[in-house]
Amino acid sequence: MSFESLGLSPSLLKAVSKKGYTQPSPIQEKAIPKILEGKDVLASAQTGTGKTAGFTLPILQLLSEKRPDKKRVIRSLILTPTRELAAQIHENVTAYSSFLDIRATVIFGGVNANPQIRTLRQGVDILIATPGRLLDLQHQGYISLKSVEILVLDEADRMLDMGFVRDIKRIMALLPKQRQSLLFSATFSAAIKDLANGLLHQPILIEATPENTTAEKVSHKIYRVDKANKAALTIALIKEGNWDQVLVFTRTKHGANRLSKKLDKAGISSAAIHGNKTQNARTKALAGFKDNSIRVLVATDIAARGLDIPLLPHVINYELPNVPEDYVHRIGRTGRAGAEGEAISLVGLDEKDYVRGIERLLAQKISKEVVPGFEPTDTVESLNEAAKQQNSGRPDRRNSRGQKSQQGSRSSKNNTRGRNKRSGSRR
Repeated sequence: MSFESLGLSPSLLKAVSKKGYTQPSPIQEKAIPKILEGKDVLASAQTGTGKTAGFTLPILQLLSEKRPDKKRVIRSLILTPTRELAAQIHENVTAYSSFLDIRATVIFGGVNANPQIRTLRQGVDILIATPGRLLDLQHQGYISLKSVEILVLDEADRMLDMGFVRDIKRIMALLPKQRQSLLFSATFSAAIKDLANGLLHQPILIEATPENTTAEKVSHKIYRVDKANKAALTIALIKEGNWDQVLVFTRTKHGANRLSKKLDKAGISSAAIHGNKTQNARTKALAGFKDNSIRVLVATDIAARGLDIPLLPHVINYELPNVPEDYVHRIGRTGRAGAEGEAISLVGLDEKDYVRGIERLLAQKISKEVVPGFEPTDTVESLNEAAKQQNSGRPDRRNSRGQKSQQGSRSSKNNTRGRNKRSGSRR
């Protein structure tokens, strides 16, 4: 099938050709005709399947068929969970509409709102937004959604994960009831189905790939390693493999910062991106990663979606995610558009339950290996003892018979008597 056969206009076909697209992806084949027919759509599509073009191309066609008002009003609203994804969609819309009289802009938090307000005042046809900044500017009177004809919720499952459900419902109340609505999600959970029931009218169900699957050309590998040696192993893998573009995921913001500092100290240029970074810092880090001036990007799960890096060869899970579905979202950065990719997970003994959950979700076993020189030595007992000390905040004081020391016992009794005295005086 060709893009011409999907019914796209010559102007859009010219833009598609300029982008280097030769034939539509499965999600584009299925979604574009239905959206052009004006149908509501509920689509399951992983990142990297071409879903952005799957909804932006038909939206551009539908809007371009009607002459815009002299004073441009927002006719299409695209909601996304993260700033990175919003910026990426805006970049694509700008490219696809290069031969059309369509204006689009993007708004998100973390940056000065004044330039965004100035652009909105000039009038736009398509608004790409994160929920928080949208509601903020709408409340201030800079945005009206009463003329929206087409609504898109992209990465809807991530929006729910990030707690945007109330914001989404508030935004829905600001929209015309008569509209076309499109919902794209990597997973079809019960919460997504509930959201779809309240949002969509007799939707067409589209599944471009089986639910919760990863790209076919991604190889999965687990390296068993002690937690204390993960940074050293990461450095060794990157140096010995001479890897240039590596995306590393950590569970926490502080963990991302710590690892980035260790990589820099080892002579590997890196940057960390997470929610505490300013938008300018995140944009600069992404730009450096794309142009190869930064070799490694260390990210929390906030960056698992919205990153569009062609032919990214390596993704490392420095720590496995708590939620198995997040593994799919993370490694969706590699193996895109049919290219080969490698997903490596550094797994400590305390993460074995996460491995089971991921393998159940993928319906496959992941190869487990040990790198010479990084053989794991952790035991269940040592992990339990470390957890006890972490929970108590101090080592457990016991004598040789395993009994608590008298000092600790007396201290406890004295504290109890003190509490009883104080509570008695309050009665």
